[in-house]
Amino acid sequence: MKRWFDLLVAVPLFLLAVPILAILAVLVRFKLGSPILFKQERPGLSGKPFVIYKLRTMTDERDESGVLLPDHVRLTAFGRFLRKFSLDELLQLVNVIKGELSLVGPRPLLMEYMELYTPEQARRHEVRPGITGWAQVNGRNAITWEERFRLDVWYVENRSFRLDLQILWMTVLKVVRHEGIQNPQHATMPLFRGSLQKTEL
Repeated sequence: MKRWFDLLVAVPLFLLAVPILAILAVLVRFKLGSPILFKQERPGLSGKPFVIYKLRTMTDERDESGVLLPDHVRLTAFGRFLRKFSLDELLQLVNVIKGELSLVGPRPLLMEYMELYTPEQARRHEVRPGITGWAQVNGRNAITWEERFRLDVWYVENRSFRLDLQILWMTVLKVVRHEGIQNPQHATMPLFRGSLQKTEL
């Protein structure tokens, strides 16, 4: 039922979003240059890798050694606008249609985090990742990693169609109110270095 619901919502939404995406793509090309898309390998269901799609929001500025500058330096005003309204994530509807993402589920993180998870945290991969999730509507980038993983695992244990509808509605409200978009000290979430209980082993 979840898969059919994903398709029922994602296909018409993507068709409606195509004109918006076309305009945004032109603006990204004009303001940030090429490439227009941000593509990155992320872990999906059971940790199986897939390529996630987003509109680019940051420049490729580097220091004298060729190392990328910090996110908050490379994130432009236009990029902040895209993130503020989650417009950069519209392309992930393609991932939903392909069956790599669900509308609701734990957000897919970086592949290199896989080996850092505790067994409990790794349970987030027992379900298909989502465009939005329980952690996103309860803090998104403004909460700690440990709290985020706790919320992800809670979703895995309590998932239901009714809960998914609740999360989707809460997501709409969060986007409209621009709540929890950024961590107070970072333009994006800081890198996950492993939980204390993991690093102490």
